[in-house]
Amino acid sequence: MVGAAATSAEHAKRRKYENLDSSFIFLPFGVGAKGRKPGPGAQALFTDVSKRVNESTGGPRAGSYLGQRISLAIQTSNAASILGTVYRCIEEDILDFI
Repeated sequence: MVGAAATSAEHAKRRKYENLDSSFIFLPFGVGAKGRKPGPGAQALFTDVSKRVNESTGGPRAGSYLGQRISLAIQTSNAASILGTVYRCIEEDILDFI
């Protein structure tokens, strides 16, 4: 199933915050590790925002560019997270280690 992990993450977040005060708008945003395969909540939000970006800019690809930026931000954050957990040897450069 495409986006199963993201969908599962969205359901878990929804359960976690089910008692949140009704004055808040809560929308879980689950995406795969590479920024692809969004959950249904993330897909709905992205579709809506993309449509609005396309309309406000007049550029038919602006929404697509937004999706690429989100995907890149997720991948960059994942890389930073991995690099932050790798044991750093004094004698070896971290990039040589990986």
